[in-house]
Amino acid sequence: MTAPVRFPRFFVTSAAPCPYLPGRSERKVFTELKGPHADQLNDALGRIGFRRSQTVAYRPSCVDCSACVSVRVVAGEFRASSTQKRNIKANSDLIAVPCRPWSTVEQFDLLQRYLAHRHPGGGMANMDEVDFADMVEHTPVDTQIVEYREPTPEGLPGRLVGACLTDRQGDGLSMIYSFYDPDHPFREGLGNYIILDHIRRAADEGLAYVYLGYWVDGSVRMQYKVRYRPLERLGRDGWSRIDNDEHDRLVAAAAVMRRVDALPLDGLTKDGAHGGQDQYRVEEV
Repeated sequence: MTAPVRFPRFFVTSAAPCPYLPGRSERKVFTELKGPHADQLNDALGRIGFRRSQTVAYRPSCVDCSACVSVRVVAGEFRASSTQKRNIKANSDLIAVPCRPWSTVEQFDLLQRYLAHRHPGGGMANMDEVDFADMVEHTPVDTQIVEYREPTPEGLPGRLVGACLTDRQGDGLSMIYSFYDPDHPFREGLGNYIILDHIRRAADEGLAYVYLGYWVDGSVRMQYKVRYRPLERLGRDGWSRIDNDEHDRLVAAAAVMRRVDALPLDGLTKDGAHGGQDQYRVEEV
């Protein structure tokens, strides 16, 4: 006789300033991921728009705003644009090494350079080695950190130039957090390449999707997510594909936004997670 699966307890955070849209506030609903069924729970919650941060699954639960929209790339149908093809060609020599979720000094040094250049003043700027280890290693689900290394003259994995903390779910890969060398003199678009490589990986493994987290209409820093097609978004009636005409409009709008207009991101991840349950003032729902 199997033990019954206990329904998770959900909590909601107090309102806080929105890290994406000025003048707005945010709330999150979240639950703990623990026990022998953590993978199954994470899979189920991922399909309804939750994201993982360490041992917590969360999603926005804002009272008067629905700007955060979960999006995922249909990996098997993805066709690279001409720009994406050039990116793939320019970085095709990189050696991707899937590693167990164990933090290293080399990864942390790369993260610090990335944050100082791309997200100065953000919520992760004061992370130390222990905080980084918690982010990478505190996972109750199937997680890898994929390292991207330049080859040595002998063709072996050499200098670390990028990394991505990635969950393997039942129907796809969920990109939890990626970071890379922001000042590399010969490699542009490393962040985009990491996404492109995850799309390829998912397709090769027979996984349907790559989950990119939340696209936020009006937030400059979140517009890169509309560059990948076909793209599905989660609405009240479930997942639906963005049609070509609307996708064209979104890409065109993203192209005219200037990155310098963006506010510094707050929170533990690009999608606004702030760590474990002890980080919140909460009430049960």
